[in-house]
Amino acid sequence: MYRMMYEKNTANYPRLETDAFLADYGNTYSYDGFLDRAIRYIENRQLLDVTLWKRFVEQYRMEDADYDNGWRGEYWGKMMRGACFTYSYTRNPQLYRILADSIEEMIGCQEQDGRLSTYAPSHEFQDWDMWGRKYVLLGMQYFLEICEDESFAGRIVESMCAQVDYIMERVGEGEGKKLVTQTSDYWRGLNASSILEPVVRLYSITGDKKYLDFAGHIVSCGGTEVFDVFEAAYADQFYPYQYPFPKAYEMISCFEGLLEYYRVTGEEKYKTAVIKFADKVLESDVTIIGCCGCTHEMFDHSAVRQTNTKNGPSQETCVTVTLMKFLYQLTLLTGDSKYVDVFETALYNAYLGTFNTENAIEPNARQRFPECIEEPLPFCSYSPLTAGVRGGLIGGPKLMADNHYYGCCACIGSAGNGLIPKMALMTAAEGFVMNLFIKGVTETTTPAGNPAKMMVDTEYPVWGSVKVTWNLAQSESFALKIRIPQWSKNTQILVKSPCGACESIIATEGYTSIHRVWNDGDVVEISLDMRTRALYPTAYGQQILMSKALLKGSFYVIPVFDVEDPMAKNHVALLRGPIVLAQDNRLGYSVDDPVSIRVVDGYVDVEVTDAAAGTAGFENILEVRVPLEDGSKMTLVDYSSAGRTWTEESKMAAWILTKE
Repeated sequence: MYRMMYEKNTANYPRLETDAFLADYGNTYSYDGFLDRAIRYIENRQLLDVTLWKRFVEQYRMEDADYDNGWRGEYWGKMMRGACFTYSYTRNPQLYRILADSIEEMIGCQEQDGRLSTYAPSHEFQDWDMWGRKYVLLGMQYFLEICEDESFAGRIVESMCAQVDYIMERVGEGEGKKLVTQTSDYWRGLNASSILEPVVRLYSITGDKKYLDFAGHIVSCGGTEVFDVFEAAYADQFYPYQYPFPKAYEMISCFEGLLEYYRVTGEEKYKTAVIKFADKVLESDVTIIGCCGCTHEMFDHSAVRQTNTKNGPSQETCVTVTLMKFLYQLTLLTGDSKYVDVFETALYNAYLGTFNTENAIEPNARQRFPECIEEPLPFCSYSPLTAGVRGGLIGGPKLMADNHYYGCCACIGSAGNGLIPKMALMTAAEGFVMNLFIKGVTETTTPAGNPAKMMVDTEYPVWGSVKVTWNLAQSESFALKIRIPQWSKNTQILVKSPCGACESIIATEGYTSIHRVWNDGDVVEISLDMRTRALYPTAYGQQILMSKALLKGSFYVIPVFDVEDPMAKNHVALLRGPIVLAQDNRLGYSVDDPVSIRVVDGYVDVEVTDAAAGTAGFENILEVRVPLEDGSKMTLVDYSSAGRTWTEESKMAAWILTKE
């Protein structure tokens, strides 16, 4: 017997005493506009592709698909997790059948002893083997959230238990076993240690203490073989970029596992460590577009290094999506709106900017794999901050036996889509939490268990007016907590009743809570401050960037001295609401030419171009005319719409080069 982690009936949803907010898995969503189109684009472009699912399952049928100690084993689970998130929004029965069939095929690949891996037994539990096993478990676990067949769910749980039992026989404390941090030579076990999350979740599903004990072993090992990242975070002595192994994606995954471990143990030390780690990341490494890492996917003090013009490939999509998922969990845990602020920035900039709507092909595919079958991937892997081109490099590319290739970022991307509705509306003990402002209808259940519809009419994030109308089966007293973005310095809120009554609500920092008896037809009108803000680089001179550590063999650390690029200070960024405005060569100028933007008291008086009269010549979310000091105007668009050709034709910049 097993217990489901999530109940279908939200009235019976097991309230997590550890969390401030809850996700409501009974909600249904119907959005209007570009976010709905984005979700459905990825569903159609990638998730409904049966051939792709079979290709990823095939890696588990082969004797040694990851013969080169690769990570082909991650592809299936990464995409399954995102597909399950996406299904919770689209409720597409065709997608469900495809996912269920693929789960069935994966179970069919499992050996009798429970083993399920793309590594041959001769070199299992090395390099990226545990990482791939982690994603298989996560893919299956997130399918349980949408599974409609209890018998099938039971078989999935049996498969997962057998997988983890096989691992525990070989990994852990005891003679003949490897410590979890010894099961990968890369990053001294950091990637392998991220299996903590699905192990804890398996305990939550089954209630079997042996899985909690194994999770305790993983935590006790500290994330790496030579440096305890959990203790370092708890001690609050270093920024993550100062850890010996500052691999952003894997480290965030480990701390999400620690967050889950806190939920089942209740030990405040782990909650403290997770929050301190997260806050250090927000302080030191989050850039204006909501990602981390200007040195590929490493924590590297990106907050100050983001305007260096000599940075290589950076702002990786895997980091963006993993950070978004972590921020979602932190919002549930703490009820702190600052995590939603960063999530929203990532969503509208770093994340949406990765969509390959032009079906461009990365130029390095043929260079890496001369015999490959070239095809466009649904997401690009790296995003520029200063003047640069999207799509110049595939993240985590691997060639498969049929000469098709794929990449880590292409597989993880759909999870970002699926997180949107989960973050948009949450519940708290006293009522609802409105985190995101998205046009459309959410069908939900009130605290008393009555059906309700929350209808949102808005053109946000282009404009700052948001109208929320309640459709209630009966009047009821509850709270509506509305997130006030930290950039909105002048926010107005009105509550209007069908009878004509109107009440002005004072907006408070973080969340504004409106607790009242709500009636059918009640309306909340929100007006956000959409003035365009000018942001300038942070000077840093010279610093110890991070510790550089030998990945294999003997361990040693060498301080790396980073010197600020002299050109870094000559940049400015313009932000309107959550959107970063960007240059694009297609807008009639060269992004390499410096300009002087007219800034008054930290703001720029931009002119928003009517969508029907836009002059950009390509589809975008927001187009503005920016005043320059010489009296002329320059056109900018939202960051996510810039650079879509992945060529010099659409060379782009979020940080605009200035003459000063």
